[in-house]
Amino acid sequence: MEGNYKDAAPHAPAHISGVASIPAPAPPSAVNLQLPTVNSKLPLVGTTIFTVMSALATEVGAVNLGQGFPDFPVPEFLVDALTKAMRDGRNQYAPMAGILPLREAIASQTLALYGHAAAVDSEITVTSGASEAIFDTIVTVAGAGDEVIVLDPAYDLYEPAIAVAGARCVRVPLAADFSIDWDRTASAITPRTRLLIVNSPHNPTGATWTADDVSRLAGIVRGTRILVLSDEVYEHIMYDGRRHESVLRNEELAARSFVVSSFGKTYHCTGWRLGYVIAPAALTAELRKVHQYNTFSGFTAAQWAFAEMMGEHPEHRAGLGAFYQPKRDRFASQLARTKLRPLPVPGGYFQVVDYSAASDLPDVEFARWLCVEHGVASIPLSPFYGSAPAGQRLVRFCFAKHQATLDTAIARLEAP
Repeated sequence: MEGNYKDAAPHAPAHISGVASIPAPAPPSAVNLQLPTVNSKLPLVGTTIFTVMSALATEVGAVNLGQGFPDFPVPEFLVDALTKAMRDGRNQYAPMAGILPLREAIASQTLALYGHAAAVDSEITVTSGASEAIFDTIVTVAGAGDEVIVLDPAYDLYEPAIAVAGARCVRVPLAADFSIDWDRTASAITPRTRLLIVNSPHNPTGATWTADDVSRLAGIVRGTRILVLSDEVYEHIMYDGRRHESVLRNEELAARSFVVSSFGKTYHCTGWRLGYVIAPAALTAELRKVHQYNTFSGFTAAQWAFAEMMGEHPEHRAGLGAFYQPKRDRFASQLARTKLRPLPVPGGYFQVVDYSAASDLPDVEFARWLCVEHGVASIPLSPFYGSAPAGQRLVRFCFAKHQATLDTAIARLEAP
């Protein structure tokens, strides 16, 4: 789930929301009129922009570079390991915290990459996707009267989860280059601030942290009761020799942070819905209270497959940056032949483009026009904001695709 979006694009057909094919109900009886209603906990949340754009792409036959998923295969070893796990009977509930071999593999990887020794039994929890980990963390930490700082633009799950928890979302804009304005962030802290959510590599922009960012974050939460949620689901997709600066590299931050990661992003299988969260034992104990009554456990056979994959093929994770960088570079060079100006992409697999030279339309309208008239689906950036900057003309493409898919998209974008 990404890109919270209240309304469909202007003048979008009603069936884009996925409801037009459902017959209208018969007029309610007098008795039915007395049925109680639900006071929505999310009155401002509607169909996500990803649902809207993917449906439109299907309708018009567009190349879908909108929603963030690969269109190439899952590693063959992982598919074989999953099949074996299912045939071996690994099909019932996993332990609530995740199977032991997978938690051991996560602990080993975390120590090797970040020098952080996470306790297998008490500090690692496997979840039904990174989204569940994020939702559980927010609901665990935040409550009525609390404030949660979110850096704008942001992954769409954050604010709805904050609302469900009964807390208040405080949005702090990123700088024009999508770096963090730490002075502005520090000024947003109040005695009510309970949680600060950060994300690197960043969705939707691909911006990444430096070691100085980690130090600045540690400085502004030092001596406070503030906890940190660090969304690091694209941690292994870094370019140009950059190192992923996890908050786990900093002992001060590790002691007050929930760090969320994703197997789907790393192993090209977003539909398997497995992720995990690392947090100190006391925080993990509270997180698991929510997790056990939310999903309890995730896809058991896949947990066994990931444990085997991590142990047998660490080169897959280590080579993700090198795998995606040629796609990033070629796609950017191809876009240079169009009126779409690609912005820098230090991490992740999304390319943000400035379309100012091509159109004056607002981004939602432009994305719809591009999909219908040129047959390429993108995602406008405004749904990732509480309030997007006036006059901003940015949309996002996903380049985690076969080269043939990207080439087809470019050919369509180059057409008059």
